[in-house]
Amino acid sequence: MTLGTTDLTIGQRLRAVSAMVEPGRITAICGPNGAGKSTLLSALAGLLAPDSGTVSLDGESLAALHPRERAKRIGYLPQDGEVAWDVAVKSLVALGRLPHRDPQSDRGETAIARAMAALDLEAFADRPVTKLSGGEKARVLLARVLAGEPDWILADEPLAALDLAHQLTLLRHLKAEADGGTGVVIVLHDLALAMNHADRVLVLEAGRLVADGPPGDALSADTIRQVWQVPARWIGDAGARALVVSPPDAG
Repeated sequence: MTLGTTDLTIGQRLRAVSAMVEPGRITAICGPNGAGKSTLLSALAGLLAPDSGTVSLDGESLAALHPRERAKRIGYLPQDGEVAWDVAVKSLVALGRLPHRDPQSDRGETAIARAMAALDLEAFADRPVTKLSGGEKARVLLARVLAGEPDWILADEPLAALDLAHQLTLLRHLKAEADGGTGVVIVLHDLALAMNHADRVLVLEAGRLVADGPPGDALSADTIRQVWQVPARWIGDAGARALVVSPPDAG
């Protein structure tokens, strides 16, 4: 069961990108601003039509999949998720079950409760979403994705609005999802989080895939110097590595 692209081109944002991601792993997409990270994730979710190339799921064109079936199999969290109306937290999370049409079934209720527990939202169940902080709202939107029990979780900067404790909690949960066979693909700006928590890293630069592999290879000091144009080095042991960036004049 794979999800990926072959020679995918979308305007100037992506140019002939080929990458297949596998379930049971956390794949991080990294790169500087404007590199095409969000575009690639949106294409993997079936939300952008390519100018050329293909997006496939299990060897079949994603475009051929019925939208409801695609929504059941792929859960997508955009970078700037917004809530258009004032609803209770649990009601918003329950929207993740819409592709299954079972929010009030035993399975639906269990999935909703599990998603809320994973993101520490039980205390907010009846609170209007508009009364939440930005970080709390981000957790609710991600819980909506988790409630759908998708085969694939695609999240664009899911940690950006979270404090450190909730970042680590979310990463642990995504790891548990991957260990259970779910494919997890996340866009990350924090290279240390990608190094320590991803199984694989795709590095984009100006719409092209320039590195793909285990974090230690894809995020080598040489790659960081080339792509981000800063001198840097890694310190610490595996799983707890920190990135040290030298001042520009120390290059």
